[in-house]
Amino acid sequence: MEVQLAPDLEQQLRDLSAATGRSPGDLLADAFAGYASELTSIRQSINARYEDLKSSRVESIDGEAFFESLRRKEEKLLANLVK
Repeated sequence: MEVQLAPDLEQQLRDLSAATGRSPGDLLADAFAGYASELTSIRQSINARYEDLKSSRVESIDGEAFFESLRRKEEKLLANLVK
């Protein structure tokens, strides 16, 4: 497989390779393995939450109402700090 990198990113990879003694290919493989693992975990979480919503195990809330309640809580907290 061939990977095209922007020149500045390629230079960073070469610098890191020289500093660590690891090959650029090994560094890329490690980076992608970590990224793929994290992305898989995030997708699983999103899919699970979607299934929870779809099956009514959890209820959705209005986003504006939620943020308004946060703003009110923050205002109350700040008012208590000033006293």
